[in-house]
Amino acid sequence: MIADPLITAAMAAREKAYAPFSHFLVGTALETESGTIIPGCNVESASYGLTMCAERVAVFRGVSEGYRCFKRVAIVTGAAKPTPPCGACRQLLWEFAPNAEVLLANLSGNVVRYTVRELLPNGFDARQLSDERL
Repeated sequence: MIADPLITAAMAAREKAYAPFSHFLVGTALETESGTIIPGCNVESASYGLTMCAERVAVFRGVSEGYRCFKRVAIVTGAAKPTPPCGACRQLLWEFAPNAEVLLANLSGNVVRYTVRELLPNGFDARQLSDERL
């Protein structure tokens, strides 16, 4: 059994996922600098482009509650191998948690650890934004 409370929270969030089309349930939990855990789950739509990944749900929820920095993230799926976040989620995690530890887990108890920087090397952020005109 997995003892990390962040992974446990992500597993619980996965149970609330709404995925009637893909049947791919994903749960995420973010840990803030203060230790608060913020869960999120994927939410699908019949208009597939409106589907929201669990990672982004958790980040948006955390930001809406006033958090701007996260130190860890756990992502749990029912896949045979732990599943990394999609590109859009990696980019959003870069914005709020570039140094965060990422725990990828599945229901069998397999856990793989990365950092956001390992998952998205040379991420795009405010440093690339400029007001200069050519």
